[in-house]
Amino acid sequence: MLYCFKSKAAADVIMMADSAEAVLRLMGRDPSPQGILVSAELAGYIQKLEAGVADDEAQFQRAVDEAVAAGQPAPRRQGVTLRQRAWPLRDLMQRSLKEGADVVWGV
Repeated sequence: MLYCFKSKAAADVIMMADSAEAVLRLMGRDPSPQGILVSAELAGYIQKLEAGVADDEAQFQRAVDEAVAAGQPAPRRQGVTLRQRAWPLRDLMQRSLKEGADVVWGV
């Protein structure tokens, strides 16, 4: 399944279901086939999303630091990072916030 996030403020953002659902959970939303992020609440959602991405990056950095301290090779990120998956939606939400537009999906 795909999620297509839409706003009058910017182009659509399309995400695979597992990525979109993880991002929605980071923002404190329950994944659902349809939904809306009201423009008045976008600043809070953006903040939660950025905090979740920062936490993900900090966890990976701790793993790198622990490996280096143990004299082992540093682990490498596998695949696409959370930041890479989440940032197009973050950009859409920021543009929507500036223009006072809601973000919807599944409609």
